[in-house]
Amino acid sequence: MKKNSPCLHILSWTLWVSALAPWGLLHAADTPQVTASGAAQAACPRVLQHTVLRLQDEKPQALCQYAGQVVVVVNTASFCGFTPQYKGLEALYAKYKDRGLVVLGFPSNDFSQEPDSNAKIADFCENTFGVKFPMFVKTTVRGPDALPLFKQLAEQTGTTPKWNFYKYIISRDGQHVKSFSSMTGPQDKAFVQEIDKQLAAKGSPQ
Repeated sequence: MKKNSPCLHILSWTLWVSALAPWGLLHAADTPQVTASGAAQAACPRVLQHTVLRLQDEKPQALCQYAGQVVVVVNTASFCGFTPQYKGLEALYAKYKDRGLVVLGFPSNDFSQEPDSNAKIADFCENTFGVKFPMFVKTTVRGPDALPLFKQLAEQTGTTPKWNFYKYIISRDGQHVKSFSSMTGPQDKAFVQEIDKQLAAKGSPQ
């Protein structure tokens, strides 16, 4: 075959198209997915960039699904003097969820008052207090083995949970976190005022 043969040019062009066409199709299909994923990550505040297991079935849940909402994080226990706060937290959630509030409960045995299994905790919360707000598996909320979420909350507020039903309110954009002691109930005036304040803010996640 001569160097300038038309057949050589056709063969070269065919090989070039065959090599690039699949890459082009793959690139076109993947680009929107990567862009969307990157955009979603950017829209989710750092404090919510965690995956935790749901209490009822231990299925992974991305906390980024709550980006843009005012988030109340609370460590809970079934055998504590503050356990009746479950009822107040559920009432708070029911009242404000349509305005963008979510309550996230994290059972913990850090204070030796949550010995039960995840299944028993789920049953107790639902049947005793009618809890409908999201709950997650039993975990550690302070110390070196604390859930990463609680480590970040401690970093942002300078305080770890001192007892069961310690509360954190996270702003819509995740930039502001305020802590409240176990003594502060869900209907406490200062607590509700902070929720109202954050719900009124229109900041978007960073």
